[in-house]
Amino acid sequence: MPVYTLPELPYDYAALAPVISPEIIELHHDKHHAAYVKGANDTLEQLAEARDKESWGAVNGLEKNLAFHLSGHILHSIYWTNMTGNGGGEPLAVDGVGELADAITESFGSFAGFKAQLTKAAATTQGSGWGVLAYEPLSGRLVVEQIYDHQGNVGQGSVPILVFDAWEHAFYLQYRNQKVDFIDAMWQVVDWQDVARRHEAARSRANVLLPTP
Repeated sequence: MPVYTLPELPYDYAALAPVISPEIIELHHDKHHAAYVKGANDTLEQLAEARDKESWGAVNGLEKNLAFHLSGHILHSIYWTNMTGNGGGEPLAVDGVGELADAITESFGSFAGFKAQLTKAAATTQGSGWGVLAYEPLSGRLVVEQIYDHQGNVGQGSVPILVFDAWEHAFYLQYRNQKVDFIDAMWQVVDWQDVARRHEAARSRANVLLPTP
């Protein structure tokens, strides 16, 4: 029985147009994301088989595969809910996301500074990767991470709350090789309510990593 399942989109394929075309949403969700879910489930089965056969030499490579596919599944699941056709702008107290807005200012100096940093991180990924806003629980601050593939170059324990997919499959059919144009357009569909919910959830379990005495 599969452990991981592909989540349904919270909107129809055309909901994010013209920022992201319906064709891209359909292919990205139904094909690419689905492949990561299948990859994670298949790898779990392969790991179980390797352990049963005591094929310990295969386990490290399979664990790496699991990290790749599972992280792809997690980041894509966040990605879909991070976006809405009625999004954009910036988080403000009047929108009920004041704590997120304050955290961004505290961590980056201003919303403009944060936006510039995340845009640059996403737009300059080498090859395949993501630009991510994450909650770092030890400092209690927000950090921007530039993730290669799905799992590399991240701090242990950091919780992603806003993700920009910078893999070519996320934009190439519509934006061709202009990744920076796609990242700039992404700000028009950010669902700050979702980001704020994720920020609050991350803060509420911050002491799980290193609980205070």
